[in-house]
Amino acid sequence: MSSIIDLQVFGSVFVTLLVIMDPPGALPIFLALTGTLTQKQKIAAARRASLVALGVIVLFAVFGQQILTYLHISLPALQGAGGLLLLLVALQLLTGSEQEQHADAGVNVALVPLGTPLLAGPGAIVATMLQVQRADHPSQYVAVALGLVATMFVVWLFFRFAGQVHRVLKDSGTVLITRIAGLLLSAIAVQMVADSVHAFVRASA
Repeated sequence: MSSIIDLQVFGSVFVTLLVIMDPPGALPIFLALTGTLTQKQKIAAARRASLVALGVIVLFAVFGQQILTYLHISLPALQGAGGLLLLLVALQLLTGSEQEQHADAGVNVALVPLGTPLLAGPGAIVATMLQVQRADHPSQYVAVALGLVATMFVVWLFFRFAGQVHRVLKDSGTVLITRIAGLLLSAIAVQMVADSVHAFVRASA
């Protein structure tokens, strides 16, 4: 099995993306944005949001480097920017200001803001691109792909059973998990900025 998929890379991708996307923290937003929808429409919204996020991240994972080259942006620069943006998101999670509503009349909430930028935001895109850049063996590419798919499956499960999950966690449980995710996300953000600075220093040396 290890020759087909790199389990260490799979675990790294899965945990990192899961923390960045923060399904428990996204639950209150999902419930608020889909509050007026029927149960069938909520299930469809959960599916569409997950597929949209998956498609956007895959697009940048495959063609992201070409886009950066065309715009003359280095990967360390994007990594640093992504780290700073992640830090802002982490601070929002820690301070409880992440539940700001972005739903506008006539906008499909499954596409915006659920699919992007709530799920497929700069942090998830940069993290996936970095994993693709670091991969140098077919088993690692497979691990990145499976890690992404597994993460989106977990996100879909949370959205699909959002009502039941929220009833189990209750408001206090959701807030607690959101704060823990914010702490972990801030650590990931700081590490991304540190790696970016290190890459700049190494390139200029």
